[in-house]
Amino acid sequence: MKYEWRKEEKNLYGVRQTPIIVDVPKQKFIMIKGEGDPNKADFSDRISALYSLAYTIKMLFKASMKNRSDDKITDFTVYPLEGLWEKGDEKALDKSKLKYSLMIKQPNFITQDIFIKAFENVKKKKTNSLYDEISFEEIKEGKAIQILHVGSYDDEPKSFEQMKEFARKFNLTRTGDFHREIYLSNKNRTSEEKQKTILRYTVR
Repeated sequence: MKYEWRKEEKNLYGVRQTPIIVDVPKQKFIMIKGEGDPNKADFSDRISALYSLAYTIKMLFKASMKNRSDDKITDFTVYPLEGLWEKGDEKALDKSKLKYSLMIKQPNFITQDIFIKAFENVKKKKTNSLYDEISFEEIKEGKAIQILHVGSYDDEPKSFEQMKEFARKFNLTRTGDFHREIYLSNKNRTSEEKQKTILRYTVR
């Protein structure tokens, strides 16, 4: 049986263009930190390193379950790329000073041991100094507001304004200095006006 996040986790990924409140459980991620303009090569290099490891984890898990004959999960769809971005002055954004963490969620059945083995395997296949910057972490966000943003990343302030009004309406206060972006579209294959991104930040 193949685990598919779009079907199994609709409460987190089946988002519309109006804000909602969600309770985000503890989740596992492979993560890599960075800073600077996301339009520069370093940003895409970090994404490439992350995806290489994500698919190595997937293939390692699939191989380990090859001979299972019961109804256990034997494969899974790789989750979308996410970014955790430091909160800044949205009216005067200097992309060269951005700080972020890029991450790809892992299913609950992926363990530290699988991560370590996949990490060793991917380093043997192709030398990349960025692999050593990837970590395996658990994060619990808890109560949060999220919305589906459709369009250019530069137009995200419009969606953030909707989230701000929603928070005000329900007397919610934003916590932390970061917001999360979940990239449901491949920017290289999707026109800018059709790109879909989930925006989320925690509240109390």
